[in-house]
Amino acid sequence: MGYDSRPVEPEQGHTGEGVARWVDSRVGRRGVARSARRPVFPDHWSFMLGEIALYSLVVLMITGVYLSFYFHPSSELVVYEGSYLPLRGRLVSEAFDSTLHLSFDVRGGLLVRQAHHWAALIFVAAVFVHLLRVFFTGAFRKPRELNWLLGFGLFILAMFGGLTGYDLPDDLLSGTGLQVVNGTILSVPVVGTYLSFFLFGGEFPGEDLIARFNTLHVLVIPGLMIALTVAHVALVMRHRHTQHAGPGRIRRNVVGLPLRVYAVKAAASCFIVAGVISVMAAVAQINPVWNYGPFRPDQVSAGSQPDWYMGVADGLLRVMPGWEIGLWGHTLALDNLLPLLFGVLLFLALGAYPFIEAWVTDDDREQHLLDRPRNRPVRTALGVAWLSVYAVALIGAANDIIAIRLHVSVNSVTWAVRIGLFAVPVLAFLITKRVALALQRQDRDKVLHGRESGVIRRLPHGEYAEVHEPLDQARLHTLTAHEQYRPLEAAPTGTGDGAGPSPVQRLRSGLSRFLYGPGTQVPKPTATEYAEITGRHRP
Repeated sequence: MGYDSRPVEPEQGHTGEGVARWVDSRVGRRGVARSARRPVFPDHWSFMLGEIALYSLVVLMITGVYLSFYFHPSSELVVYEGSYLPLRGRLVSEAFDSTLHLSFDVRGGLLVRQAHHWAALIFVAAVFVHLLRVFFTGAFRKPRELNWLLGFGLFILAMFGGLTGYDLPDDLLSGTGLQVVNGTILSVPVVGTYLSFFLFGGEFPGEDLIARFNTLHVLVIPGLMIALTVAHVALVMRHRHTQHAGPGRIRRNVVGLPLRVYAVKAAASCFIVAGVISVMAAVAQINPVWNYGPFRPDQVSAGSQPDWYMGVADGLLRVMPGWEIGLWGHTLALDNLLPLLFGVLLFLALGAYPFIEAWVTDDDREQHLLDRPRNRPVRTALGVAWLSVYAVALIGAANDIIAIRLHVSVNSVTWAVRIGLFAVPVLAFLITKRVALALQRQDRDKVLHGRESGVIRRLPHGEYAEVHEPLDQARLHTLTAHEQYRPLEAAPTGTGDGAGPSPVQRLRSGLSRFLYGPGTQVPKPTATEYAEITGRHRP
């Protein structure tokens, strides 16, 4: 219960042998047989997030196979002669025609199609929230850095899988989104035109788009997602599950359910997730393509909104001013290029953070106990600031709808989002950090003085005071099990009077002070403090 901090040493030089040891400690064969022989699964609600992602992926695959029997991925024009009367006699693509046939003429087709779409939204949401759970609890630390990259890659693949699937029906709404995608690709200097021609099979909209997107959506992306999921599960078995701190939970064990019990609960959870998705598909309409009509390059769907996970990209595009500059006889479309670069950097920052923190802490031990977010105030604040950027950009993607519903100018909404992209993350960071530090102080007071009992007692001199009851040992352990790092000091690189730390070491030391320096954590109560206060209060 004392102040358990681990001072870290300056960075050592890396060699090929060090890289080999790093890889072997993460993916080596040591302990695989022992872990697979008696797997144990912690029984905590937050671990259910990853299971929801897995079960919705199963629903996605099953419904996707069913839909592939009826969908025709072709841009060839045909005359629609199906059951939907308002579109009869219209020229539509075979993709749009088969989508309407699936929705109105195939028994259960609309239910399966909507279940597939809802499952996709739930899958992306579950992966995203699971990724955030891993981030805020520090589950990405050694030896699970590769597992973090697998989860991050799965999230990116899920986003692109949803984008390619959303565009397959060839309706006006998806075509409007494709026009935005094409404009963003064309803004990439030098190679943008080539990428657009390769993706669309010629000048937009091209003739091969649906066939190529179908190949990506049905074959390439699902294959990669299954591979990443299998690798993720294999690494979980290799490293064992992380677990929250508590009595009896140490770095070398896992406290939870045995495989037999977990398997029964997992099967029940899978059926529950599938049932919820089926109910949503039955009662909640989603993506009614017949209302939008077939795609035409000369038309744009009014009030078009992307799925939530692509809203951040659309929001950044909508609030970006129409800046263009000319360089060497070429126009650089900054109004598309800068949002693209900002979005890429936003996600790369999330993916690279675990490696930055590992470099800053220089902690080479295996970590199997999870952090409480309040005990890592700066990391938690950075995560909330990242989420605030995502949320503000998502609001920007609905600037026209917000303006209509609230009867305000769309320019006012756009300027509010522009200002919010810079102001909100700063406020979110400061507020979250202060709240985390306040919660740490509350935990410290509970350890030293006990919890509030709700019993009011009058003291001999007339003062009224609430009686505090001491915490039990289990709660004391939970509140004091975390470690507190000391910031790194930049070491000189050589000898002599002019020797000093290198720029890289100064950067590392500065980041370390930012994460763990003064004002970033409340010291844990020491054993001496606890003994003095509890002894003083003991009757």
